[in-house]
This record gives sequence, C-alpha cells and structure tokens, in this order.
Amino acid sequence: MSATLHVCRYCDGLITDAADAVRVGYEAGNSGPGWNVWAHRAHAVQATQPDSAFARILVHILIARALRQSTTPGVAP
Repeated sequence: MSATLHVCRYCDGLITDAADAVRVGYEAGNSGPGWNVWAHRAHAVQATQPDSAFARILVHILIARALRQSTTPGVAP
C-alpha cells in the first residue's frame, strides 16, 4: 500500500507530513475527474489569495476607460 503524496500549490514543495496538508481548492479536469489542490498549513492563506498584479492591472484599465469616456465629446457617460 502506498501513501498519497501532496504538493504545495504555493511553494511547489512536497508535503511529507499528512497533518500539515490543507485542501485549499479543487480543479476540474477537461477529460475526467479533477483533482484536489493542497498546500502546507503555513501557506494555505497565501495559496488562496488572488494575484495582486491582476487586480492592479484591472484598476488601471477601469480608470483609463472612465477617463476616455469622460473626455470624449458627444458620448454620454
């Protein structure tokens, strides 16, 4: 009988202690069942937080759109 090995989503390290493994999500598969996403207990919060770069880029896009709409003549906001 073999033990199930888990890999941490945050640091890509092998989780050797089963008590240290925390399930942080589930990814669906394209053809068949998906798989559970695991992280070390210390990394569980970081592994589930959204990417801050994405949020920063989205804010820049929304500001640029708002400024363009407010300065375009003949276009209602």
